Amino acid sequence: MAATNNFAASSSGMSAAPGFMAAADRIQPWTRDPRYWQYRRDPVLLVGGSKEDNLFQIDALEQHLDEMASVGANYIRNTMSDRDPGDVRAFLRREDGLYDLEQWNPEYWERFANMLRWTAERDIIVQIEVWDRFDHAREEWQADPYRPGNNINYTSAETGLQEEYSRHPGAFAHPFFHCVPGMPEYEPRFDTIRRYQEAFVDKLLDHTLPYGHVLYCMNNETSDAPAWGRHWIRFIQRRAAVIGVSACTTDMFDNWWRAEDNESLRTVMGDPATYSFVDISQVNSRNFGQTHWDRCQWLLERAHAHPRPVNTTKVYGSGYKGFGTGGPEDGVERLLRNLLGGCAGARFHRPDAGNGLNQYARNAIQAVRQLERHVRLWTVEPHMELLSDRADNGAYAAADPGTGYVVYLTYGGRVTLDLSACSGPMRLRWISVAEGREVGEPVAIGPGAVDLRTMASGGWLAAIT
Repeated sequence: MAATNNFAASSSGMSAAPGFMAAADRIQPWTRDPRYWQYRRDPVLLVGGSKEDNLFQIDALEQHLDEMASVGANYIRNTMSDRDPGDVRAFLRREDGLYDLEQWNPEYWERFANMLRWTAERDIIVQIEVWDRFDHAREEWQADPYRPGNNINYTSAETGLQEEYSRHPGAFAHPFFHCVPGMPEYEPRFDTIRRYQEAFVDKLLDHTLPYGHVLYCMNNETSDAPAWGRHWIRFIQRRAAVIGVSACTTDMFDNWWRAEDNESLRTVMGDPATYSFVDISQVNSRNFGQTHWDRCQWLLERAHAHPRPVNTTKVYGSGYKGFGTGGPEDGVERLLRNLLGGCAGARFHRPDAGNGLNQYARNAIQAVRQLERHVRLWTVEPHMELLSDRADNGAYAAADPGTGYVVYLTYGGRVTLDLSACSGPMRLRWISVAEGREVGEPVAIGPGAVDLRTMASGGWLAAIT
């Protein structure tokens, strides 16, 4: 029952998408400053939050996308996951209950096509995650179509896949994630698995490549060697090249919350051709306050040595999880530190490990968009040396000295800002992060050292132009 190369409907011939976006209009590093994104030829800051990660699988998706757009969210994460209640699988399930991995389930791909079309209509950027290790272990493996006992296409003996993997997916070498040459546990019999995986990714690309609003991340917080993700990056890049477009690709590694000694980090940071953008999402867990800022800056500095965008598609903060999410206020702080620090995109993680699109998230996203009316974040860079009389984790600053400044006061209070580079008075506007709106009238300040004092507690953004 080994796999063959003749997969039924392995390609839909690019007919899934209603149109084809020209190369210059596609999401890509900004030509003037490749640390940020451009879309439809203009620079764009990606900010988002949603109630689920595999959004193409949820009910009332159009309504949820409209809710996002109404507060200025333009960035979603879409895992290709199918393990939640109500999800459908990519493969056809026969009347006897077994899957045929050589036939597709039309409903799965129709849901995916709808998500791509609806996000394109709203100019919402989609970051795909092709593989999620949590789909293929523990109780999820028991219902997985790739499990030998659940399909008609191969056996355990033919593939090396076992009928049970009861431990956390980061605790063992699953053959599913070692079936490409170069992986530590690779065996030739794993090629059978990979052929079905490649057919799946081919089908995914039939849908996505005509669109220009899609980014590609290979994994959700992988602990495996980089060779696994690199195989899929090259697979996607080859397919894109055939039709004359580029695909922006990356991978997400689990242990980057403490990235200083990771071999995976050196691989990513030193290879911009493969990793055309960087995702540092895991720095948003376990790290709080000044430590979070410092580690983000450490990662951004290394990514920008070969200038390219840095995204954080998962900003944890809510639920007080044991792996260090903290509460909803922590999520808001992290998102704003990410953006002021130089990230090109940031998105609140889904509940209950993140704020999703709750009121905290809505107001924070609206506050960022209000800020953009006065200061575009790609025009400023971190300048913490301009702050004094600062409480621990009390304030963060980004500036183009003499032209524009942004100060984020995480919980209100006061801080001193050095405006000595200014040739004359500047205009200060206050934006409430908790309310998502500009408050009060602009006032003249500076030049010289000025005392910034918020009018109430809670998070505030000072926009100074």
